[in-house]
Amino acid sequence: MTRTRRTGPEQGPEQGSTGGGAPPAARDGLPVSPGSAAAPPPPPTPPPAPAPTPTPGERSTGVSVPRREAGEKVTGRARYTGDVRMPRAAYVAVVPATVAHGRVRAVRPQRALALPGVTAVIYFANCPRLRRTGDGELSLFQSPGIAYRGQFVAAVVAESPLLAREAALRVGVEYAARPHEVHLATEGPSLHPPPEHGPWFPTDCVHGDPEAALPCSDVRVDAVYRTPPYHHHVLEPHASLAYWNDGFLTVHDTTQGPSGTRDVLARLFGIRPDRVRVVAHHIGAGFGSKAAPRAQVVLAALAARVVRRPVVTALSREQLSAVVGYRTPTIQRIRLGAGTDGRLVAVSHAAFEQTSMIRDFSECSAAPTRTMYAAPHRMTSHRRARLHVPSPTWLRAPGECPGMFALESAMDELAEACALDPVELRLRNDTPVDPHSGRPFSSRNLAACLRLGAERFGWAERDRLRARRSDRRQLVGLGVAASTFPQYRFPSRATVHADPHGRYVVRIAAADVGTGARTVLAQIAADTLRVPPDRVTAELGDSAYPSASWAGRSSGTTSWGTAVVRACEALRTEIGRRGGDVPPGGVEVSWDTSDELAPPRAFSQHAFGAQFAEVTVDRATREVRVPRLLGVFAVGRVINPATVRSQLIGGMVMGVSMALCEEGVMDPAHGHFLTRDLAAYRVATYADVPHVEAVCVEEEDFHTSPMGAKGVGEIGIVGTAAAIANAVHHATGHRFRELPLSPRRLVEVMGPGVRAGPPGAPPEAPPSRSPEQP
Repeated sequence: MTRTRRTGPEQGPEQGSTGGGAPPAARDGLPVSPGSAAAPPPPPTPPPAPAPTPTPGERSTGVSVPRREAGEKVTGRARYTGDVRMPRAAYVAVVPATVAHGRVRAVRPQRALALPGVTAVIYFANCPRLRRTGDGELSLFQSPGIAYRGQFVAAVVAESPLLAREAALRVGVEYAARPHEVHLATEGPSLHPPPEHGPWFPTDCVHGDPEAALPCSDVRVDAVYRTPPYHHHVLEPHASLAYWNDGFLTVHDTTQGPSGTRDVLARLFGIRPDRVRVVAHHIGAGFGSKAAPRAQVVLAALAARVVRRPVVTALSREQLSAVVGYRTPTIQRIRLGAGTDGRLVAVSHAAFEQTSMIRDFSECSAAPTRTMYAAPHRMTSHRRARLHVPSPTWLRAPGECPGMFALESAMDELAEACALDPVELRLRNDTPVDPHSGRPFSSRNLAACLRLGAERFGWAERDRLRARRSDRRQLVGLGVAASTFPQYRFPSRATVHADPHGRYVVRIAAADVGTGARTVLAQIAADTLRVPPDRVTAELGDSAYPSASWAGRSSGTTSWGTAVVRACEALRTEIGRRGGDVPPGGVEVSWDTSDELAPPRAFSQHAFGAQFAEVTVDRATREVRVPRLLGVFAVGRVINPATVRSQLIGGMVMGVSMALCEEGVMDPAHGHFLTRDLAAYRVATYADVPHVEAVCVEEEDFHTSPMGAKGVGEIGIVGTAAAIANAVHHATGHRFRELPLSPRRLVEVMGPGVRAGPPGAPPEAPPSRSPEQP
């Protein structure tokens, strides 16, 4: 077998590959409407191909190909981490802290160790030493300090999971408790600027003089918006299996990044990365909670080293509210100044968030305001409070999700103050140049999304629809919000192997978290190789494969797809150099995109969209329903319409859940979340949105990826909550600036509900309200 390795970029996408040609006017089940498209770079002369070039109708990308692992998942043959079995495996249960701040004075393991089958109790006095990383959550049992309630203070290893849990209840822990602070406020000594997070997330930004421009503006909006904590309750709880063999650590883990988890474990245990293998073949969703290694994988590896046998650990549903992260609550003050024509003069967005005492995390909620709309005077700032709370982390569309709720709600208030249609206000403030960086957008079809969405949703008739559909039992309203999400490509490596029979295997250490990555990468490879997709196999989910970036920030397809395209192009070149012959051992080529992605960007790269929502508000119960939801998105070239539709609709349903249901509630007295399971923490489902539709405008962006595609995993949630809140205002005349829009909150603002009047009685007219009122 011949191996060839390349580490530099080639020319742009070839004609007939995934980067060439225009997408069809409609893609299976995912409507496509025309919009402007970025022009692709000129194609190079294609090398000889190992198979005839398919006709355009035979192309794999742009077609709804079923997910390759679908049969395994619906029949139960797909093995998740919790399904992996090892001979002689032991099980771990943890002892969580019952105070929010303080120290462990003593641990008494005797009653637990007295149970037959209990192997060990691990705590700060007997735990092996770990090296430090930037994440204090991973420094398990390295000190007696307690930073939040629920933090692991001890762990029990036993022969069965039930026995381990029973023994954990018998471990005695004596605490020295200290006063704690768990309340986020906009003032206080705990507030401080978060650190800079690279060029994409500076802490504060100022352009012009917004403090002088705001008081002089003809129309002003000054409002505070609040979002609660949002928890990770993924379908598959976090689980790990670890074992050591001659100094080599093997881990099966629920992770969104096998390569990154491998590197972190290697640092923690002081071994080379090539002595660690992380396997994650199937992941039951992550949404950010599995992006970085979590405490349970370190616990499994620690316990396996202590007892010298394989160890399994799986977190309970209740533990997910504490140790796998959550979206921080936010308090956001937005000030807008505009002329009477609605054109923005000044924008100020100040965001307040929280983090824990042991992990550094910033949500960066004001970041999207920097690039969304044009205004000569702009200011954005972030302040963060270190509290005795669990560590927050990424949750679908971090920053953009809560930040755009505040900005798009404020834009709706500005439209009302200017007596302008909310869609028209956004169109007037559209911009072809990024106001923050000054760079042109690689593609920006926000206007096309707004116009198409308004047409499809019947926006021009929204006041008539409200009057016609409101009755004695319910009020009806329509709302709109724009959405955006930045586009990323992270360095990754891929290997492609060709055998003499015309079959190909793509290997990359990416994680398929349920998005269909195996299917999409096989489609990308098939089009680049110019072969039918059934001749390509994509193998993922193993750190033994070439290193890949994590599955997050809507970067998976763009990052991994770029590596796959380049490796396949190099393979075609190599086979062409051989005259089209593949030796009996095959030909294998690897590609690293680090050099290609090193130069600074010449364009600002974002996906854009617009969400339209129809709501009903029950006059008696004040319950809000969402019977109709439409999202229109500009996300580059659609590789697989079926998986794209699934991601966009899933994000919009999560946005409904954010708007109406989800709310993490902190107990200030004891410093822990009361909403620790799905009985107390309600999550919306598809049944809560009877009609939801996702549409993509036709667009290609070859600056963002050689496939012309952008990421789609997160933009669906971004504007949904704001669209619903704006629709509730349209229905009721009351402005709601705090989520969720529960019946309790509506009663607080609107007063108790009223019974339906007698037949024939006119419906109660929704009250009008000034946008300056709270």
